[in-house]
Amino acid sequence: MIKKVLIVGGVAGGATAAARLRRLDENAEIIMFERDEYISFANCGLPYYIGDVIKERDKLLVQTPESMKARFNVDVRNNSEVISVDTVKKVVTVNSKVLGTYEESYDYLVLSPGAKAKKSDIEGIKSKKIFTLRNIPDTDNIKAYVDREDINSVVVIGGGYIGVEMAENLRERGLKVTIVQSPRHLMPPFDTDIVVSIEKELSDNGVEIILNDGAKAFKDIDEGVEITLRSGSKLKADMVIFAIGVTPDTRFLKDSGIEFGPKGHILVNDKMETSASNVFAVGDAIEIVDFVNKQKSAIPLAGPANKQGRIAADNIAGLGTTYKGTQGTSIIKVFGLTAASTGNNEKTLTRLNIPYKVIFVHPVSHASYYPDALSMTLKLIFNLDGKILGAQGVGYDGVDKRIDVIATVIRLGGTVTDLTELELCYAPPYSSAKDPVNMAGYVAENLLAGRVDVLTSNQFMAYEKENTILLDVRTEIEFNNGHIKDAINIPVDDLREKIGELDKDKVILEYCQVGLRGYVASRILTQNGFKVKNLTGGYKSVSNSNFKLKDAYSGDKEKISSLDPDTQVLKEKAEKDIDKYDRALDACGLCCPGPFVEVENNINELDVDQILKVTATDNGFYEDIKSWCNKTNNELIDLRKEKGKVIALIKKQ
Repeated sequence: MIKKVLIVGGVAGGATAAARLRRLDENAEIIMFERDEYISFANCGLPYYIGDVIKERDKLLVQTPESMKARFNVDVRNNSEVISVDTVKKVVTVNSKVLGTYEESYDYLVLSPGAKAKKSDIEGIKSKKIFTLRNIPDTDNIKAYVDREDINSVVVIGGGYIGVEMAENLRERGLKVTIVQSPRHLMPPFDTDIVVSIEKELSDNGVEIILNDGAKAFKDIDEGVEITLRSGSKLKADMVIFAIGVTPDTRFLKDSGIEFGPKGHILVNDKMETSASNVFAVGDAIEIVDFVNKQKSAIPLAGPANKQGRIAADNIAGLGTTYKGTQGTSIIKVFGLTAASTGNNEKTLTRLNIPYKVIFVHPVSHASYYPDALSMTLKLIFNLDGKILGAQGVGYDGVDKRIDVIATVIRLGGTVTDLTELELCYAPPYSSAKDPVNMAGYVAENLLAGRVDVLTSNQFMAYEKENTILLDVRTEIEFNNGHIKDAINIPVDDLREKIGELDKDKVILEYCQVGLRGYVASRILTQNGFKVKNLTGGYKSVSNSNFKLKDAYSGDKEKISSLDPDTQVLKEKAEKDIDKYDRALDACGLCCPGPFVEVENNINELDVDQILKVTATDNGFYEDIKSWCNKTNNELIDLRKEKGKVIALIKKQ
C-alpha cells in the first residue's frame, strides 16, 4: 500500500524527514506544507548575512520547492499554513494563499512547526522599529532597516546565542551596540567562570552590556526608540532587536488531542511518536530527554532537529530507530573568540542535586614553540565515578575540536580515564603530544585518585581562612605583579628547601598560574605530611572570574562600557606612536612568567626612551603588562588585541 505522508514545516526537521523518507521509500506520497515562502534555509547563518559576512542571500537557501520536487519528488506547498489537525479523522486543515482553505488526509503525519521568537506584552512592543529574527522575512526586514544610512545604534534585548551573534555582526558593521540581559550574565549555557571571557571580548570590541536588568517599556521617538529599563534607566537607539528566546509554535494543535509538556512542547517517545496514532513530531517544538541527566527538557538546536527528522522517517519506513536524547553541544563565535559547551553545566547539576566535581586547564592550542600558539580554557565536569557530565571551553583557536572530542566521549558513556587514553592527532602546528583533552583527563584522574584535593576559584576565595596558610608557588616576578590577598610566596622550585617555614597544623591553600606547578607543589607538601588544597586552573581562573563590568554599578544594574579609562588613554597615545619601536619581542606560546622574564631581559638591554614591541598569546598578559609597567615605572604606550594575540609597546623610562 502506498503511504501518504504529510509534513508540517520544513527547515531542519521537516526537510530532513522528507528527504530521508524518499530515500527509504520511492513510492510514498509525500506532501510538505510550509507557512512561509522558504522551506529550507540556514537559520544559523542569518545574523552573518545581516552583518555582510555572507554576501549572497541565495546561499542561505538550502532547498527550494523546485529542487525538492526534482530530486526527492516531494510535493512542496509553500505559503500554506496548517491551521488545525484532526488526529481522529486523520486530516489537516490548510490555509493556502493560492488554494484557499481545504482539508488534506494522511496515513502518517510529521509535525515540524519549530519555535517562534518570544514577545512579551511590554508597552510599545509593537513598534515597527523593534525586530525579531527567526526566518528569511525577518532577516530581510532587519537588513533593509540596517542598510539605511541613518541607522547608527541598536539595543539588543537578550544575551543568548541570537542576541550575542546579532550584537557582534551589527557592531562589525559599525553600529553602536548595547546588549540588555535580565540574568546576571550572558549566554545561559555557560557557567559564570567561562562566560566572563565572552563578556570581556564583547566589551573589548566596543559592545556595551547591561546585566541584571530588562526592558520595561518602549516608546517611538523621532530619533528612534526610547527603551525604559526595569531599573528606571533609559536608553535610546535607532532600532531594537528583541531576542529573549523562543517558544514552541504549537497553537494550531490545541484541539488535536496531542499531549503537551508544561511549556507547550509536544511530547514524544524515543521513536519521535506523539500520543496520537501515526503522528510524529521533531525539532524545536518538542520536549526531549536530556542525554546526561535523563530529565525532560527542551533544547532548540539544528543538529538534534536534523537527527530527529531522520528518525521519524526511519520509523514511518519501519526501521525502528530510536533517539537517545540531546546533550546540547553548541558553539558561538564572538569576534575573535570561540566558546563551546556540551552536556550539563554546574547550574543544571546543582538544580537537579546531582553530585559533581570540576577541574580547569589553561593549555595552548598547539605546540607552544610553534608560531601562534593561543591559550584556551577548558572546564571539565564529572561525577565521583569519573563519568563526564559536561565540558565548556573558551579561547581563540582549537576550542571547537576539543569540545567535539569530549562531546563524543560523553555520547559513548566515557570517563575521564578515557580522555587520558585518547590517541589524538599530533604535529606542532595542530596540537601537543599531550593534547589539551588528555591534560584535562589527567587532572581529573589525579583528583579522583586522591593525589590532589582541588578547589574551584569560587570555593577557594570563599574557603574559611582561619587556621590556613595561603601559599603562592609562582615566581617572585609573577607574585609581585599580582597575587591573592594575604598570600605568601614560596616558588615551587624553592619549596623543598623552605618547607620548614610552613605549619603542618594548618591547611595549605596553594596556587600557581594555571594549575600545573600547583599540582607539583601539592604532591611535595602532601608527601611531607601537610594538608593541602590546590586551586584548579590557578591564579588565571581567579583572574578570569574576577572580571567586573567597569563603567558603572548602580543597584542591581551592572554595565560594561566599550572602553575603560586606562585603555582609552593608551589608544590616544597609540595614535602617535603606533608601531614605532626599536626592538621586537616574540613571546607567543610562552606562559607566565615567561613573557615577563623576556620583557624584563629585553627592557634592560634598551636605552632610556627606546621602545619594545611585545607580541604574546597568553591572555593574562593583556592585564598583567599594565601592572608590570606601573610597578617598574616603564611607560605602556600601546596595548591591543589582534586575533588572540596581545601586542604591547613599552617605552623604557
